[in-house]
Amino acid sequence: MDILLVGAQGSGKGTQADILAPKLGSPHVASGDLLRAAISQRTPAGQKAQTFYDRGDLVPDEIMVVMILERLAELDCTNGVILDGFPRTIAQAEALDRALVPLGRSVDHVIYLKADPNVLVKRLANRYICRAHQHPYNLVTNPPRLPGICDIDGSELYQRSDDTEEAVRRRLEIFFNETIKLLDYYDAHGKVREVNADQPISTVTWAILQALGV
Repeated sequence: MDILLVGAQGSGKGTQADILAPKLGSPHVASGDLLRAAISQRTPAGQKAQTFYDRGDLVPDEIMVVMILERLAELDCTNGVILDGFPRTIAQAEALDRALVPLGRSVDHVIYLKADPNVLVKRLANRYICRAHQHPYNLVTNPPRLPGICDIDGSELYQRSDDTEEAVRRRLEIFFNETIKLLDYYDAHGKVREVNADQPISTVTWAILQALGV
């Protein structure tokens, strides 16, 4: 299955995608991870994207679409993916649809992780990521066993530059004014399922699996 997780920053897309990937046998493809890798490696696309990323603005479609489509062409994505953070605009959604058609595929399910904006700001103020593989943690809802250390790979935890309050509020504004329009785009094809993301992680996972019918 090709699955799209839609939700504002802090709604738990990355956490849920990491849990779902082994259950569904599909890789978690996160636009944010691709961007951060490109920025840290100072690739041409990464250098173009960094200014937008640090401000909390959407990275232009021409940069994001190329990155994502190159990733989807890799062998592990042959039988489906769990997309996290892409598409964010109607133009990106249309580009994704066009790219999947020759493969005989389309987005099968869109899961909207709906969360209260005030809860999101609180979550993000406590969000940390590991340096090695970007495993997500939250000091309130999903803390590591050892402070400052990733449970999975033992690397250092850090707070991302786009988790400052100013950048967070900017991203939430963009989501609730722009990205959320994706729900109308996909709902026209009956693909959207809404899940309450304010619940505990395990409850949200169960609700997603129910929505997917697996």
